[in-house]
Order: sequence, then C-alpha cells, then structure tokens
Amino acid sequence: MSDLPRKAVTRTAKLAALPLGFAGRATWGLGKRIVGESAELVGREVQQRTAEQLFKVLGELKGGAMKFGQALSVFESALPEEVAGPYRAALTKLQEAAPPMPTRTVHAVLEERLGEDWPDLFLEFEDKPSAAASIGQVHRGVWHDGREVAVKVQYPGAGEALLSDLNQLSRFARLLGPLVPGMDVKPLITELKNRVAEELDYGLEAQAQRAHAEEFADDPDVFVPAVVHQCEQVLVTEWMDGVPLSEIISDGTEEQRDRAGQLLARFLFSGPARTGLLHADPHPGNFRLLPGGPDGEDDWRLGVLDFGTVDRLPGGLPAPIGAALRMTLDGEAEAVHEMLCAEGFIRETVELDPDAVLEYLLPIIEPAQVEEFTFTRGWMRGQAARVGDPRSPAYQLAKQLNLPPAYLLIHRVTLSTIGVLCQLGGTVRLRDELREWLPGFAPEERDEAQAADAEETDPEAAGPEEAGEAEEAGELLPRQAVDEALTKEPPEEKPAGRRTAKQKPAKQKPAQRKPAARKDKKGKTTKAKPSDAAAEDEVGEPVEEASATQG
Repeated sequence: MSDLPRKAVTRTAKLAALPLGFAGRATWGLGKRIVGESAELVGREVQQRTAEQLFKVLGELKGGAMKFGQALSVFESALPEEVAGPYRAALTKLQEAAPPMPTRTVHAVLEERLGEDWPDLFLEFEDKPSAAASIGQVHRGVWHDGREVAVKVQYPGAGEALLSDLNQLSRFARLLGPLVPGMDVKPLITELKNRVAEELDYGLEAQAQRAHAEEFADDPDVFVPAVVHQCEQVLVTEWMDGVPLSEIISDGTEEQRDRAGQLLARFLFSGPARTGLLHADPHPGNFRLLPGGPDGEDDWRLGVLDFGTVDRLPGGLPAPIGAALRMTLDGEAEAVHEMLCAEGFIRETVELDPDAVLEYLLPIIEPAQVEEFTFTRGWMRGQAARVGDPRSPAYQLAKQLNLPPAYLLIHRVTLSTIGVLCQLGGTVRLRDELREWLPGFAPEERDEAQAADAEETDPEAAGPEEAGEAEEAGELLPRQAVDEALTKEPPEEKPAGRRTAKQKPAKQKPAQRKPAARKDKKGKTTKAKPSDAAAEDEVGEPVEEASATQG
C-alpha cells in the first residue's frame, strides 16, 4: 500500500552509503592537513560537507531518517554559521522532499479504520495533504458537526521504516558527532528508538492531547486543539491556524520573538506541573503563534501540536532539578556535588572537585542568573565550543558526568527548547517561569523548608524533651534535612490566576506550587547580554521543520 516497505532495500542502501562518504572526507581532510592547511579550517570543511550529504539523504526519506533530522534541527544554533547555513537549507527541503501517499492509499486506510461510509463523517475532505511528517501526513477537512479538523493518517509500514532507519543510523552514530559539537548522537538515536512504539500509537497520543486540551482550555497563554476522533492509524483533531514558529524565526518582529520565547519557556515548565506530562518534541514545526492573548487580539498566545512523544511525570518535573539549580546559583558547591551524586549524575567510582563542577555548570545556567536573558545563536555556539573542545576543562569534566535514564528525555527536551529559543533570539524572563513552576527552585520554598526543619531538629528551637528525642533518634543534620525536604513533593495546589473564564470542577492534579504574581509581560528589568561569543545578537535564517502542520 505504501512506498515505505517496498523501498526498504533502497532506504538501507542510501543510509549505508553515508559512512563511506564520511570516511572519504576524513581521508581528504587528512591529505589537506599534510599539505599545510590548518586543522580548524579543514575541520570546518569536513563538517560542512558531512552536513550537506547527511541532510540530502535525510531529505529523500521519511521514517526514522526524517525523525532524526527533526531532532537534530533544534541544535543547528550550535554550529558555525558557514555550516549552519547549508544545514538549515537542507532541513527546509525535508518536507518538500517527502512525497505524499497516493490518494488511493489514504482512502484505503480511512476505509479500513473508519468504515466504508467514512466520507459521511466529513462535510469536506481535502485529498491533497497539508503537510507530511515522519510517520504520517495531515489532511484538512470539515467534520460532520461543522468543525474544521486536521486528519492525521499514518503511513502503512511506518513502524518498520522508522526502526530500520534508526538501526542503520545507530551503526555509525559516532561519525555524526562532529555535526553538533559537545553532543553525543548515539543516546539520542537510542532514545528515539525506545519511543517508536509510543509514537506509532495514536491512542496514547490522543490521551496526552486530551489531557493538555482540557487543562489549558481556558488558559490565556496556551492553546491545545481538542481531539475529535481517534482510532488505529487515524487521529482527528480540531484544526488550528496561526503563524508557524519557523516563520517567526525567519521574519518575526522583536515583540513576536520575545512573546514566543516567553510562552515556549512557560509551556516547557508549566506543562508537567499541570498535566503530569512533558511534551517531548519541541521543534518549531509543532508550535504556532495565535492572535488573542491576554491583552486582546493584538496580543499572542502559543498553539501546541503533536503529542506523540511525551514523558510521564506524575509529580511534575523532579524536585532535585530545581533544588540543584538554586544551590548552583547560590554557589553551594558541596551541596550541588552531593545532590548530583545522590541522583546518579556523578557515579560512585568518579571523584570530581565540587568547585570544578560548579564552574562547569554556571555558564550553562547563565539564563537563570538574571531576571531577563536574551538567547542568541552566538551564546549557544559559545557553550557548544566550550563543552565540545577536547582541550577545554569543561570537555574533560563533562566526559566524567553521567545522565541517569530518568533524566534523559527531560535533558533532551530542555536542550531542544533552549535551541529553539536561540533560533528565535528572544528575550525571556526565564527566572519568572522557574520560580512559578519548577519545584525546589524558589527561595521561599527553601526558607520554609529550612525553618520547618529547624523547629524539628534544632535542640535550641525545640523543647528539652523533643531535643533529647531527636538526638536519640539520630535525626538528619540541618543541611541534609533541607536537601531531603526539597526533594519531597510539595502539597497539591491548583495554580491561581490562570483562568480567565469559568473555573473547572476540582480534580486531582500533580503536585505543584501556587504560582506567584506575574509581572506584566512587557515589563523590563535587567536585560542580560550573553558573554563572549554570545555578545552578537543574531537573528539568523529560518529553520523549516518537516513536522505535520497539525502535528
């Protein structure tokens, strides 16, 4: 029914040819160095040619090849501009190069899944797809009740193509390392493989989208289309217009960039706290700017698509993340080191100097050190160069750190979101979102935990009998007790000030804090300029994604 299974041999041959090309360029580069050209210049030429060949091949394929290209696309901000230019140009061709399913195949899938009378479910159905993605394509239509809808139809054989491509890519993952300095590509491919079953299951996707649509139904800042109908290989959701984030990246105003960046950061941190789910595919193709924000039609809110990949976090983001971030900002090297050891970021067999760990982390969390930060491609490239240069102390330290499996997807989503923020070049009040949504980060949480702990464990604060009992029981030391308190889930509360329409009936929510009063969205405080390479406030060229227009 589809060209994907029939062309499996061709797909494998194209992907298998990549390592040969990489090896040939490496030999070519060695020859150029022998005749006297600088290692840096030769390295950039090899990197540029590698990127061009890789994305030429990815642009000709759907399945895992396109999925891998989408995952890498958000990191293009870390590449030198002479490489990033062709890289972005190749990525913009991904969607155009993916030929659509024949109309007869689409109709056959709809008939098999919705029944012979499937046309009766629609007042209108456009045979020409509005967009193509890695495992399916989207058609616009009008549901029988008059609602405009997006109909996502999965490619027959998509699962086989996805796994085949990712398996092939994983065999030469180490050769892709130079594409994104400081990033290990193999864990990314492994994680994509582990998510294949979920991505193919439109039932799980519908469940995740319903949870978000219900929670954000009356939200002034974020909109999620409702699910209309779902069955195997077919997902029907409400249609959502709006300005694609890729267009904001290429042509948006400064106000649009700032607003999009702020809302993207807000969704990243508020989503897990409010739904217990983390949207795990944050590339520009999955977001829109919609008119009609809190300040009226001239304001903007964020539209979110594609919930095929999510991380399930029933208690929201892990509290140790916020606690470690706050302690790093406060310069508590020993406490940060202890928490990283306890969470598995530093293995028991590895000895690291706490001060060196703090020095490694501080540049990375620069956006959280100030009230307002301007994300740029230059800042991103500076961080990538610092961590990716084998001569750098940061590179040597990073090699000794470990990423626990429970944090793998959170880490990738955070890095991907930062990559998109750098593409936008937006000025974002990141600390506002961290204070409001990240457990363990807000100073008041730490103060309250410390005060409560002092009452329970300080012999002077407690009465004589209680103090004696605490000593006999071997209570935790104050520092340990504060850390333990920070890792516990706070009491369950419903965020205040988030609804502009009717309040919904009370229901069980993931543990989260009551949000603090938020500043006016246009309020300005301290505008940080990224250091060294980040000083250049670049806008850059667009990054078009090969995501379905409606997920």
